[in-house]
Amino acid sequence: MQIIQSIQKRIYEVRGERVMLDRDLASLYEVETKVLNQAVKRNIKRFPEDFVFQLTKAEFEDLRLQFETSKKYDSSRSQIVTLNTSRGQNLKYLPYVFTEQGVAMLSGVINSDKAISMNIAIMRAFVAVRQVLLKQDDIKEQLREIKERIGEHDVQLNQIYDAMENLLDEKAAQRKWDDRERIGFKK
Repeated sequence: MQIIQSIQKRIYEVRGERVMLDRDLASLYEVETKVLNQAVKRNIKRFPEDFVFQLTKAEFEDLRLQFETSKKYDSSRSQIVTLNTSRGQNLKYLPYVFTEQGVAMLSGVINSDKAISMNIAIMRAFVAVRQVLLKQDDIKEQLREIKERIGEHDVQLNQIYDAMENLLDEKAAQRKWDDRERIGFKK
C-alpha cells in the first residue's frame, strides 16, 4: 500500500491527462532514464502521442514550480531530488511523460521482473487515483444538491418570516385597537 501511495505522488496532470515522468518510471523500474527512453524509441509504433509525449518548456516549468511548492510541504517527494535544476544541472532534453496507457505499454517493452512488479503497482495507483476522483465528483454532486435544497429552504423560510411579521403586525394593530381610549358612552 505504501508503494502505491508513493506512486500516486508521482502522478501529475498535464494537458488534461494523468501522467508520470520518464525519470520517475525509470527509477521505479530501476533503469536509467536514457535506457527507458531508448526502449520507447526502438518500439515507437507501440507509443502513439496519446500514450507518451514530450513536455514543452512551459509545461516543465509549471511542473517544476509544483515540485518546489510541494517541497515546502512534503519532504518525501522524490521528484525534488530528480529534478534538480541548480547550476550545472540544467536539463539537456525535456522529459517525456507517459499516460496510463503508455505505462501499460511499457510492460511489453521493459521486461525485467522489477519492471513487471512495478508496472502492476503503477496500474493499481492509477486505478486508486481514478477512484478518488470519482468520489470527489460524487461529493461535488451531493454538495450541488444540498445547495439547491438550501436555496429552496431559504425561499420557504422567507415566506414563513413574512407570514410571522404579518401576524405580529395584525396583533399589534389589534392591541392598539383594544387599548385605545373609548369615546362616547361608557358603561
